[in-house]
Amino acid sequence: MPNAKPKIVLYWHRTDLRLHDSPALQAALSLNPTTFIPIWTWDPHYVYKSRVGPNRWSFLLESQKTLSNSYSKLNPRQQLWLIREAPQSKDEDAYARERDGVVVKLAEEAGVEVIVKSGRTLFDVDEIVRKNGGKPTMSMAQIQKAVEKIGSGVPERPIDAPTSIPDPLTRDEMDLKGVKHDGGGGGGGMGSESNSGTDMNADHRSTTDKQYAGIMGPGNDFGVPTLEEIGINPAEVQTPHRGGETVALELLAGYIEDEEYIGRFEKPNTSPAAFEPQSTTLLSPHLHFGTLSVRKFWWDVQDVMERRKKEKKSNASIPTNLPGQLLFREMYFAAHAAVGESFCRTYGNPMVRFIDWHLQSKSPEDIAHGEEGGKLYEVDSDEAEVWFLRWKEGRTGFPWIDALMRQLKQEGWIHHLGRHSVACFLTRGGCYVSWERGAEVFEEMLIDHETACNIGNWMWLSCTAFFSQFYRCYSPIAFGKKWDPEGNLIRRYCPELAKFDKKYIYEPWRAPIANQRKWACRVTGDGSSSTNEDGKIYPKPMFDFDERRTICLDAMKNAYHVGLHGNDKELKDGSWRKAFGLDEDGKRPKKKQKT
Repeated sequence: MPNAKPKIVLYWHRTDLRLHDSPALQAALSLNPTTFIPIWTWDPHYVYKSRVGPNRWSFLLESQKTLSNSYSKLNPRQQLWLIREAPQSKDEDAYARERDGVVVKLAEEAGVEVIVKSGRTLFDVDEIVRKNGGKPTMSMAQIQKAVEKIGSGVPERPIDAPTSIPDPLTRDEMDLKGVKHDGGGGGGGMGSESNSGTDMNADHRSTTDKQYAGIMGPGNDFGVPTLEEIGINPAEVQTPHRGGETVALELLAGYIEDEEYIGRFEKPNTSPAAFEPQSTTLLSPHLHFGTLSVRKFWWDVQDVMERRKKEKKSNASIPTNLPGQLLFREMYFAAHAAVGESFCRTYGNPMVRFIDWHLQSKSPEDIAHGEEGGKLYEVDSDEAEVWFLRWKEGRTGFPWIDALMRQLKQEGWIHHLGRHSVACFLTRGGCYVSWERGAEVFEEMLIDHETACNIGNWMWLSCTAFFSQFYRCYSPIAFGKKWDPEGNLIRRYCPELAKFDKKYIYEPWRAPIANQRKWACRVTGDGSSSTNEDGKIYPKPMFDFDERRTICLDAMKNAYHVGLHGNDKELKDGSWRKAFGLDEDGKRPKKKQKT
């Protein structure tokens, strides 16, 4: 009897860096391959054209190493094979969805059978969109109604991890050194020789970028890159949060053991000021990279809640409980899928209200024809630009805001109510700066950055979509005091204020000079320097918050009255300025002084 024809299966990992509950992996192995090659493409688009800081790079690399080791444990000849080249499980990001289509078309033209499975969300988001009439899901009621039509609103049970993995090709057969290599084609870090164009992460690269030295990697072994290979100094990684499937499953198991925590969890009742440990699960980065299956998370929680229900114990309910939080994630993913690429900005987005923010994004056309590496937004106000940069760097002079922004930069994560505080402050509650600027900063710094959720939350907090009660404004003083009257979060992340009495910890500029000297920190300047002749310094507030809140509220009322949206013609022809009473240069008329 002749030997059966070898069956080679190439399995493409991206946002599913795990073995447990992987529908695509199960489908691949069910083909009974004689040769199995699990790969991850080190795509230049994400390397150079997506904002990624050192903390998220580290989390990704740890997750890849864990997965590669897991493959090796099942089969010593196996690993996660990293290809340094462009072109994945089915993905809902706009760029990735477009790329998937190209890859599938090329594969089919080459006679390769392509199997696509969804494993990133509880339900297939395209199906959610169809069940919602082809429209973006804009509320919890809409997402619940849509998923109710898919398996009665209950996701499929998770599947087990495989217990064995077939061999890959031999090392000689896997040798791709002779294959034509584009050399990344993305940006180019410091000293990069193989790339050209814009590198959005160049500021984080302190050494030569070697990651595209060859299609098999610098060691010709398809290995997981090191931070040094991508030009990042490991000392820049400050997050205490570790990546990988092993860590994710251990974290989840620890929470599941605490049935009271799982059953009574309500997101709005968790403290944004808690650290070591934080008040929420911090499983979101694991959901993003797929080191934890969202279906396993859902069902492990659901099983606890069902058990409590049978025991007559109370459970929190949707939307504030844990399943409700996962449904919010589905809502944003489905909205993104329905709108497409324009979901990530105001321009061309039919669902987002247009507000006359400072530092508006340039149109895609202007960016395409603009100077390479130039600003992606208009600086209509030098003052607003300064406010934005001080906000980003955690030196606004408002300790609650600064502590949260410094925590974000150091650790790559802040509590969702902390995100609410800093987002409201930047947009409708202080600076009146475009939410798109804030979303870009979060994209860079968050280890749990998920495009759909990040953009959706910024729209929500800026009251441009999903939420419209713009008069509900977070105070950078009163809100922090509510959760942390002692100011412990501030003392942790703004250590120069550690000795201040709690009476002044949220408003240190009100402390008498004698007390400031006593507590070894003067409140002066703009925070561009951390010391002076008197010792440590902390910046003065960059504006009067009560005054700015009033200005922002009045402007929001006017913007809602004007009633423009992102896809209106006034945005394309520039006539929106006239609708908002701006001059030809986009400047706001100066108010006459009262006499």
